[in-house]
Amino acid sequence: MKRSLSILTFCSTFLSFLAPYAAIAAPPRTPDKTVNCEVLVVGGGLSGVATAYEALLAGQTVCFTEITDWLGGQISSQGTSALDERPTQRRKLYYSRGYLELRNRIERKYRGNLNPGDCWVSDSCFLPRDGHEILTSMLKDAAKKGKGKLQWFPNTVIKELEYSSDGKLINSAIAIQHQPVKGAPPINTFPLSQTIEDAYTYQNSSRFTKNIIRFSSRQTKGKAGSNAPKWYVVDTSETGEIIALADVPYRLGIDARSYLEPSSSSPQNDPFCTQGFTYTFAMEATNQPQPQTMPPFYPQYEPYYSYELKRLASFPLVFTYRRIWSPQEGQPMEFGGVKFTAPTPRDISMQNWTWGNDYRPGTSADNLIYNRQQLQSTGQLKPGGWMGGLRREALRKAEEISLGYYYWLAAGNTDSQLGDGVKQPQPNNRLLSGLDSPMGTVHGLSKHPYMREGRRIIGRPSWGQPQGFSIWEIDISRRNYDDEYYRKTLPQDMYRRLKAALGGLEAASVLSGQKSPDNVMRRTRSTIFPDAIGIGHYAIDFHPCMTNSPPEAPGNTERAGERRGAGQAYPFQIALRAMIPQKIDNLLVGGKSIATSHIAAAAYRVHSFEWSAGAAAGTTAAFALKNSIAPYQLVDELPKPEPQLQALKQLLEKNGNPTAFPDTSIFNQNWDDWK
Repeated sequence: MKRSLSILTFCSTFLSFLAPYAAIAAPPRTPDKTVNCEVLVVGGGLSGVATAYEALLAGQTVCFTEITDWLGGQISSQGTSALDERPTQRRKLYYSRGYLELRNRIERKYRGNLNPGDCWVSDSCFLPRDGHEILTSMLKDAAKKGKGKLQWFPNTVIKELEYSSDGKLINSAIAIQHQPVKGAPPINTFPLSQTIEDAYTYQNSSRFTKNIIRFSSRQTKGKAGSNAPKWYVVDTSETGEIIALADVPYRLGIDARSYLEPSSSSPQNDPFCTQGFTYTFAMEATNQPQPQTMPPFYPQYEPYYSYELKRLASFPLVFTYRRIWSPQEGQPMEFGGVKFTAPTPRDISMQNWTWGNDYRPGTSADNLIYNRQQLQSTGQLKPGGWMGGLRREALRKAEEISLGYYYWLAAGNTDSQLGDGVKQPQPNNRLLSGLDSPMGTVHGLSKHPYMREGRRIIGRPSWGQPQGFSIWEIDISRRNYDDEYYRKTLPQDMYRRLKAALGGLEAASVLSGQKSPDNVMRRTRSTIFPDAIGIGHYAIDFHPCMTNSPPEAPGNTERAGERRGAGQAYPFQIALRAMIPQKIDNLLVGGKSIATSHIAAAAYRVHSFEWSAGAAAGTTAAFALKNSIAPYQLVDELPKPEPQLQALKQLLEKNGNPTAFPDTSIFNQNWDDWK
């Protein structure tokens, strides 16, 4: 009898152990409904909105999924509602038409004030909730104007993909949409780390009921004899979810040092060191001191927090940096050479600080975005096994470090980088939380972390890049590669290839040894791509991973050499080849997952770029459907002329979506005005 009981106990324990894995691997029930569309956009960030915006204007039926319930990504659900822009591009207002419309609507929303927060990091800082509402109205207007149809699916994730027999087409996508069980707490009560596994599980739970949706092609026939795709899936997710789920070639983290990426911090690829990610939050200045309760986990993260630099060691400076609401104007102030107005009661600041609420893991023990090997080992590449491809523990700790950072700002008196006597408590502040707060969450953190880097596709083999197309550091950087570091660090052959790559017509003579690398004239512009279908401009800006695990460990340092590639960049282009993955013909990529290197990605990640990439993706999908041609066929003959590629570029320009900056030409070497 005792033996029988012990066996039963063992079986019960074993089944309990297997329960979460059984839920992950469980086959889907019959979908609750099938939804047909011409363009499926996965990920509701700015790139996804721009994709949908242009596809709707082109008359397409668009299905649009997003893991949160807000549109806008960076400017809404991720809380970074401060537009990152370069001064020259902003002065000339040289942006995609939809991005200009977004800026105009922000200004109208705040009665002629583009910067209701009176921040100093940007010309436009505003409330995240308003970003979502503005974008929602823009898509409704685009559908009406273009006679397209928008089908919006918030709180929805893609769980599985179904392919054609040859594997070259995505025939359908299976999604899970969740909503609260009757009587359960509302959406946005719990942080993402507590809901993400539930969101990707087919079964209903005590928290959510699930609707299973199959997305598939609305078209059944194309032109006679055409094998062109009948619909398109566009991955505009924050981490490159679909490219991982589809298992197309991609890179993650640091690229090995080469003549194309000469400032790389590592001689080998390192997929675990990606840029830091951040849960933002909003805090409000008050007249009176507020009670500040220390989170139980605060001592774990206290050794990390810092103003970082002496010229930044000012609470008013940090508070107003990304101030998103300021109902009255404060007194003029200056600190570290920066002029701003002092905080006043009722001012609201959004916090996004490197040595504050950035979470910066850099090892295989704590990285957020799983690489392919980790996905395989956790079973996420098996049928029905996909769970979002993220480490839940990293999300949880990022949430903690962010809440701890608020407490540090309000009550802390330590500084990990500057020492004692620098940080003073600031009790006249409170954390804003609740469903009616700027972040729209009960816990006060952004609904989704702000992502600076995700998986990046490797484009198809192309002219000049037989290993697969990508945009590299040397394609955009203003760096002077005559610097002694490159002469001494790079092997002689690598340095010669670097100078040849920058030497244009002199390349052959440099490679052959007829001309010394030291005598090559420095290129003074970015690479001009014949298949450019969008633009962007921003500095190469790094929030490096930390050296050791855990990131918050006392005395930890940033990964050595990671900031070497940082610096100014020339205005750059978005190549169509960077948006076309290998293997699958009806998948396009927008946002931060286009084919860029680790260093180039540090510039190709801000608001206006995301919009331009999305506008290009939406226009390309609509153009390909109309002309019964797959996107790869627009570029497969380069550098030979591609008439249909030119037609696409002309359409983009006609629609107010620039593909090049003014005076872009191989003969124009003076880009100094574009700072």
